[in-house]
Amino acid sequence: MKQEDTKQRILSESLRLFSEKGYDAVSVAEIATAVGIKAPSLYKHYKSKRDIFDSILKKMSEADSNFADENDMPNIDGGYERVMIESIRSFSIDMFKHWTCDEFSARFRRMLSLERFKNPEMAELYKNYISSGPLDYMIDVFVGMNYSLDSAKQLALSFYAPMYLLYTVYDESENKEEIILLAEKHINNFIDNLKEKSQ
Repeated sequence: MKQEDTKQRILSESLRLFSEKGYDAVSVAEIATAVGIKAPSLYKHYKSKRDIFDSILKKMSEADSNFADENDMPNIDGGYERVMIESIRSFSIDMFKHWTCDEFSARFRRMLSLERFKNPEMAELYKNYISSGPLDYMIDVFVGMNYSLDSAKQLALSFYAPMYLLYTVYDESENKEEIILLAEKHINNFIDNLKEKSQ
């Protein structure tokens, strides 16, 4: 196994274990066993479990930024006025799939869900990536589309709350494709109604 392949396998196996058991419950030895190497060999690639976690965070941050760029939505302040209603539709459908169907992102989300009540750092990450972060983002998007702050807050809540709920429903469901379709239907109905009102 090449060194880079081993490094990536350590990351992916660590995240899998963290998402199933929680960060604190997983040992370096357990990660090494999952990868198929001895614990001392793992330290050739990462200094500690925390180093592995920091690398996961870095990879997730890069993936999140790339996702925003690829889906033509602003990831910095001041770009919201360029957002069109159809961009919100496609971005939101892709975002839901990103957090459910993409293995790395879905495991990252589940890890944060497990750990947020035990670990303040994980709680903050969960907030930024999954709960109030996306909600605040959509508020800013709607304000940038010339809605009042109060209207933007209500729109963002009406839009994002069902998606937030469906993340959990997706994890629990045996028919995951049905949940994807439910999310798409919600997003399409919301955007269609928004377009009608803005005409």
